[in-house]
Amino acid sequence: MDEFMRAAIAQAQKSLSEGGIPIGSVLVRNNQIVASGHNKRVQEQNPILHGEMDCLNNAGRIGSYKDTVIYSTLMPCYMCAGTIVQFKISKVIVGESVTFPGARAFMESHGVEVVDLNLPECIQMMEKFIAEKPELWYEDIGEL
Repeated sequence: MDEFMRAAIAQAQKSLSEGGIPIGSVLVRNNQIVASGHNKRVQEQNPILHGEMDCLNNAGRIGSYKDTVIYSTLMPCYMCAGTIVQFKISKVIVGESVTFPGARAFMESHGVEVVDLNLPECIQMMEKFIAEKPELWYEDIGEL
């Protein structure tokens, strides 16, 4: 596992420690982290503050995103995938898609390269969270 996915997992763990949903993300350009973020829907009572959205918000205005890669511990949903496509982020590396299949086909249909690492650590983190707090999870994915 590379340092960028480790940083995304650290962000997911930070969210969990704050009482939130354990999903983390980092944005990388030229082999350096530009920004990081984590799901803050619970912490900030903000329905669109998924991990990827928080990360991109923290990146601020960086001009073009075409030469960036976004890492996420979980396959992005359609909202986050739409932002990835809109900003022309060319590559997404995810920790897993077992607990949530997300919008992989949508991103790929728009030319985004998607790499699913299928990491046991990410799968176990989400399975444990979903088992312990299903109401927060189903609210997060719009299935409440």
